[in-house]
Amino acid sequence: MTACVFMGQLGLGLALALAATGSAIGIGAAGRAAAGAWAKEAKAGKPLNFSYIILIGMPLSQTIYAFVLMLVGLKGAIVTNPEIVAAHAGTLFGIGLAGGLAELFSASLQGFIGASACRALSEGGGKGLAFMIIAMGIIETVGLFGFVFLLLMIPGA
Repeated sequence: MTACVFMGQLGLGLALALAATGSAIGIGAAGRAAAGAWAKEAKAGKPLNFSYIILIGMPLSQTIYAFVLMLVGLKGAIVTNPEIVAAHAGTLFGIGLAGGLAELFSASLQGFIGASACRALSEGGGKGLAFMIIAMGIIETVGLFGFVFLLLMIPGA
């Protein structure tokens, strides 16, 4: 029973670890591109574009989704009723792994889109920010759906 409880808890922790990894990758990708765009603007004597901050920060939300998934799972299935964890350890591990992977890929790819958006804004005179945010919002929706669908599957929550 202890090994089963451990696997269920591990899965929920894995969701947060994978999501944070994806957010870090995405923020790093967009941040590097923004730094290059700011250097180009500074060299040209132009004011630095604040819009890049929005693009850099967007991949962070997936970590928040995974954190909520983990908290709900811990509170509903572990803190109040550890027997649920033992009975559904595989399910909880799968929920954590699937949620973590959904957020990892959503956040990292969102950052890659953000990096391309930084370049497009830099080379396009700042035009098209709304379109860039919409494109990033579409991949955000993948992470959001993963979060919501898996949240509904947590036993005892």
